[in-house]
Amino acid sequence: MLVVAKEPVPGRVKTRLCPPLSPAEAASVAAAALADTLDAVARCGAGRRILVLDGRPGPWLPPGFEVIPQVRGPLGVRLAAAWSHAGGPGVQIGMDTPQLTPSLLDEALGLLTGDGAVLGPAADGGWWALGLGRWRPGVFDGVPMSTARTGDRQARRLRSLGLAVTSLPVLRDVDTAADAVAVAASAPDTRTAAVVRSLLTVAR
Repeated sequence: MLVVAKEPVPGRVKTRLCPPLSPAEAASVAAAALADTLDAVARCGAGRRILVLDGRPGPWLPPGFEVIPQVRGPLGVRLAAAWSHAGGPGVQIGMDTPQLTPSLLDEALGLLTGDGAVLGPAADGGWWALGLGRWRPGVFDGVPMSTARTGDRQARRLRSLGLAVTSLPVLRDVDTAADAVAVAASAPDTRTAAVVRSLLTVAR
């Protein structure tokens, strides 16, 4: 499992939560989301767990992870470098979907084949997970990142490389305050939900 993440530093993470949250409050949501994500990865059946980190490890990092720094450059370049290091087979996720579970990650890992790919669409048009039976250079070439077309373009790119793409369930990223409230309501027992409830109104 590959987790691509930023150190939850105020002003550098979850800036779309500001307003209504302050940069420090947004960073607390990011720290909780990262902790939930890493906990799910730690409890799934992956034989290798890699955190590809922009920043320094903190108390949210459980044992059993290999930590490597992100390279400089656009997101596609950073993702390609992470995959080049890891090789495969594997599944890559970010820190924006703290509602994911170990069983969902195990499902993604179990779908991997040498000539296939797994893609988890995000509700905003991006993707929350990408799995490959083996790394192929060029997977991210020409794919616009962080747009409403990213998921569709990524799927097309994978198919253009001759890969059969299997879809995972759609998940909602925590980007805006509305996203945070919705995800907290759907996963009320997570660290993220507890932090969001302390900062924003969440229906119970």
